[in-house]
This record gives sequence, C-alpha cells and structure tokens, in this order.
Amino acid sequence: MGLEVKVEVLHKETISPSSPTPHPLRFFTLSVFDQFSPTVYFPLLLFYPNTVQPRDRELNSIDPQSLVVERTKLLKTSLSETLTRFYPFAGRIHDHASICCNDKGAVFVEAKVKCSISRVLEEPDLEFLTELIPKLESTDEGETGYVLLNVQVNFFECGGIAIGSNVSHKMIDAYTLSTFINSWAATSLGFGTSDHTVFPSHQYVGAASRFPPLDLFKPPPQFGKLAKEKCITKRFVFESSKIAYLKSEAASAAVPNPTRVEVVSALIWRTAMKASSANSDSVRSSSTWLQIVNMRNILAQPSGKNLMGNLLGFFAARSTGGGESNDDLQGLVAAMRKGSEEFKVKYGTKFVSGEDVSKLMNEYGEHMQKYDTECYCSTSWCRFPFYEADFGWGKPLMSVPATVELKNLITLMDTSDGGGVEARLTLKEEDMAIFEKNEELLAFASLNPTVT
Repeated sequence: MGLEVKVEVLHKETISPSSPTPHPLRFFTLSVFDQFSPTVYFPLLLFYPNTVQPRDRELNSIDPQSLVVERTKLLKTSLSETLTRFYPFAGRIHDHASICCNDKGAVFVEAKVKCSISRVLEEPDLEFLTELIPKLESTDEGETGYVLLNVQVNFFECGGIAIGSNVSHKMIDAYTLSTFINSWAATSLGFGTSDHTVFPSHQYVGAASRFPPLDLFKPPPQFGKLAKEKCITKRFVFESSKIAYLKSEAASAAVPNPTRVEVVSALIWRTAMKASSANSDSVRSSSTWLQIVNMRNILAQPSGKNLMGNLLGFFAARSTGGGESNDDLQGLVAAMRKGSEEFKVKYGTKFVSGEDVSKLMNEYGEHMQKYDTECYCSTSWCRFPFYEADFGWGKPLMSVPATVELKNLITLMDTSDGGGVEARLTLKEEDMAIFEKNEELLAFASLNPTVT
C-alpha cells in the first residue's frame, strides 16, 4: 500500500527568462545525439529538510507561510534568471533538428504536502514520490511544441522542501541537468545574500557545435521504446563499507582494481540473471548488460568537454552463458571492463563523425529488440554533483533519480556521503520477487532503508 498523504497543488504558472533571448539565438540546433534521443521525460527529486534549529530565534519567529512565500519568490526569480543563460530550456521543440527559443518558459508548480518530510524519507514510497514531480501532458515521438522543463516545489508541514523536476530527454541528459540545477541553485544562493549582483556565469554551448544533426535523419524503428511489461521498481542501497568488501570479492588478475559502479552493477546483473532464469521455461544462451556512457570524458576528436545536450553512448558486456562459474562476480566485472576499454579505444582515439554516432545508436536499438537475449540497461549518475545544489537552505539530504518503469532498467546514484551507491531497479514483478530475497545481494545491499 502506498503512502496515503495528500499533495495539494496550490499554484501553477510559466516562468520565462528574465531577459529576452536575442534574435540570432532564436533557433537552437540539436545535435546528432539529440536526434536519436527519444521523446521521453526523466524526473529528479531533491529533498531539503528544515535546518532551522530551536536556538535560531530570529528564523523561528518568522511565520511559516511567510517563509513559503519568500522561498517561492526566490526560486521563481532565480529560475527566471537562470533560464536566460539556459535559454533553450525555455523554448519548444520546433522540428527533428532544432528548438525554437521563443521564451515561452518553464512550467512552475507550487504544492503543499500534508505531512513532515521525515515521514516521506522513512522507507521512501517510490509510487508516492511521483506525486512530488510535475504531471505531464503525453507526448509522442515526432511531436513538436511541448514544454522542455517542468518544476514542482513541494512544501512540507515541518518546513522541509522537495524540488522536483521533469525534463525532456530530447535535449537534456544527466550531465546537462546537473549543470542546470547547480547553476539555478547558485543563482538562488546569490539572490539570498547581500551581494546579489554577482551570478554564476555559464555560456550555453550545445553538442551540435561539435556534432551537427544529420540532414537525412531517420530514427530506427521503435527506437527508445523499451519493453513495457508488468513491472515494479525498488530501491537498494549499498553502503561504502559493504562496497569495499564487494570490491575485494570481485577483484581478479584481469581487473585488480574494480570500481564501485562495476562491482555493484555486476552483483545486480548476476542476481537479476538468476531471478530471470528461475522464472523462465527456456534457457537463454547469454545475457547482455548495456551500460550508458557519458561521452564527454571519452571523446578526443572532436572534444565533448562541457557541451550541453545529450552526449551519451553505450557499451555492451555479455555474460559467457557457460554456467555458474563463468558468471561469477569476477567474470562479470571483467566483461564490463573489457567492454568499457574497447569503447574507449574505438571512440576516444579517433575522429568521431555523425555517421559513427548514427551507427552506434542503431546498434543500441538492435540490442533492445533482441528477444532471444535477456538485456539489462544501466545508467550511472554517480559523481554528478546533484548533492551540491544549495538553494540557500543547505544541501539536499536525498537525491532521487529517474524512476521510469521500463523493464530491466537500472539507475545508479551516489548516496549523500558520496561513498555508497543507491540503485533503482525495474524488473518484471515475478523476477523482482526472487531478486529482492537473494541472500548474496542482501549481504551487501539494504532494501529501501530510511534516509538519515
């Protein structure tokens, strides 16, 4: 049963940039990476507990409603200022290769949550968390004119705040979103100080400056439409101390120094394969792990450093399918490292053209359409600085990444201390029933623990 708490929408409006977008910037060109990105939204939630202490008499004397009004005004004003620098976020999709930067703005929703923030963070109910992000009008592939950025600010009875966003993946990836969120937060923090004339500067440079769109673009059939079945999403947390031990278990001559993302991913993959096999009448010969990659740190020619928009690739790792001993942690980590290194050689040592990107994205689509192989798709938000976003009332206690219920989708993110990993997994209901009880997994991970 979900958390039965009422979320009341108080106000909804559109926030436009504080300064009009210059006419020469009226149309923003999408990159070839953006062209292949599906028309879907992905959410983010940042939770800020009330940090006012009983001894803070001056702050405690402020009427709670006045504080809500003050913070709402601050967030709207700073958002408007930030949209001037991230001007495409306030535009609308024009066609398959461009955004019309018409300053129509971002949707801003103010809501009231009738409970304390601690109640939500005690064994977080993922179904309830969707009430804290803006509701969207449905969009279909190829549709134009829809809003790119949606924000919902939720005020709890205790004075805590949750800032939810729903952004279009058509021109925004996790790197771009984290850059925007931190710029917005820094602007808000600047407004909240005596020296409010200095704002964080950011020159928006899209990926199309290095990777222009294809003129004759034709997306692969059903690209981005991952298998939708009767699925369930659950949250697992791997503490840093458990990850250290997991690394020692997964280390081998092939990979003596596995990363935390590699070892957590390998354990999840191994456990998911076991669950799937237990529920399958047929024996699949192999399993594939598709790891989404931020290509900014890989591309050499041309460089992708600091580019906004989508700049995502992927590599595939395959289980050997030769039995239990070949699909142990060491073997799966080695398969992931092999796929990663081969990807770096292929795309980090030569000039990458638009046709290269097109071929890569078509390969991704082909993997997702294979029905004879169990395919898992993972994206890591680890090391993106979402926990640095201070709007003026401290850093977030919890950051919640995308929770799109698509079969076999895994999202990894840092824990607030920076050393652990929080995983959100979507599996078929019958697979999850076995997965969540796996003793090997539960020796390293906690199922939906309280956020502290």
